[in-house]
Amino acid sequence: MHKPLMNSESATKQVAAAMGDGWLHGGSFVGSILAGALLGYLADRWLGTDPWVLIAGIVLGSYSGFMRMWALSKRIEDQIRDR
Repeated sequence: MHKPLMNSESATKQVAAAMGDGWLHGGSFVGSILAGALLGYLADRWLGTDPWVLIAGIVLGSYSGFMRMWALSKRIEDQIRDR
């Protein structure tokens, strides 16, 4: 008789954990961009350099978010390779 690899409860927990990780890391990515934009906006208002520091903040926030995603994907790839 065929035995299932995992029961439905453990599959549900795995899906929930994966969705939680996705929301966490996706929020971190968006948060990096928003933080860069906010800091750039505030610096522009303080320095009177509209919109240049805002643009630089968005670019740097995007770079930070992409680097976080890159590090996460490498970590997941290493975990899969080590199995």
